[in-house]
Amino acid sequence: MFEVIATGGDSALGGDDYDAALADWLLAREGLQAQTPAEKTAVRMAARTAKEALTDAPTAQFAAMLAGTALEVTVTRADFDAATAELTRRTLTAVRRTLRDAQLSRDDVQGVVMVGGSTRMPQVRAAVADFFGSEPLINLNPDEVVALGASIQANQLAGNNSAGDLLLLDVIPLSLGVETMGGLVERIVGRNETIPTAKAQDFTTYKDGQTAMAIHVVQGERDLVADCRSLARFELRGIPAMAAGAARIRVTFTVDADGLLSVSAREQGSGVEAHVDVKPSYGLSDDQIARMLEDGFATAQADMKARAVVEARVDADRLLLATQSALDIDGDVLQADERAHIDALMESLRELLTRSEDAGEIEAASEALAKGTENFAAQRMNRGIRQALAGKNIQSI
Repeated sequence: MFEVIATGGDSALGGDDYDAALADWLLAREGLQAQTPAEKTAVRMAARTAKEALTDAPTAQFAAMLAGTALEVTVTRADFDAATAELTRRTLTAVRRTLRDAQLSRDDVQGVVMVGGSTRMPQVRAAVADFFGSEPLINLNPDEVVALGASIQANQLAGNNSAGDLLLLDVIPLSLGVETMGGLVERIVGRNETIPTAKAQDFTTYKDGQTAMAIHVVQGERDLVADCRSLARFELRGIPAMAAGAARIRVTFTVDADGLLSVSAREQGSGVEAHVDVKPSYGLSDDQIARMLEDGFATAQADMKARAVVEARVDADRLLLATQSALDIDGDVLQADERAHIDALMESLRELLTRSEDAGEIEAASEALAKGTENFAAQRMNRGIRQALAGKNIQSI
């Protein structure tokens, strides 16, 4: 059984970057510049030729035409290592991140298979060996190893292996979730979750009397819907009219072994239900998946701050709606000065929402309103109890 525990990478890093780094380093050392597109191409091709030669030899010749003059320089492997050291460090950064996602240490890894032509570079192999404390496995052609594995899996899926002794468990490359109030993403199935899988989460209504809910399915690692990929939209209708927060809608995400996602929404009380099927990976290349992951890592701090602000705003809006609704129904229990105090707190919070992007400031104003309405809530409860007990004797109760 082969189980994928985590996936990761750097889609903006590859062999071309090593070519460019070597070319730039050599030109800077010689005090030259490639002016025309043709010269830049010639320099890159010369750097690539030298790079490939340095795989098996300690030195190589860099030869290119610049401004009609032949540039010939002897490059050592140490020169190449120095010029590309930062790129090699970036390679190991991707490795560390993936190990962290898999919740593994480097000591847990029993073997490393090198994949892709760039893994032929001695400095890459040396860096991997140093990181894991053992030599990587290089007995397979790095240009063919992926195709070889794919053919073995295809043979199994085609039913040609009657013994059926091979099982590959894949993972979801990007998180799946739904949009909530304020344009936030609530993740339901996390990335690197083994498939097949099924996860569910309960949601509720935002406004009194709400009888429908729009479900927006998104994919990605960002906290705001605008920064994620939209997969599907559907509506759940027929929700019984209730007070805000009383309905219980269970949203279930089911991903089968083929990666097909089915999303259903069911109101638990009435049983009304709606669903949609979607292929989350359709139209996404490995590079695009890696780029979305990198964006998520790079903007994590800013996303957390933006999410906190939106959540504070949504909570404040709900508190204002609930307070106004209560005032419309039972505002007459308040004295004039009590009503004025609550109105002032509400106006202060509304004004703050129009100008502030500070989550702490909004939360403080919301707490002030909540505390300022505690006595009003107690009076409403007393009225409700009195109305419920009116006309009844102690024996009937």
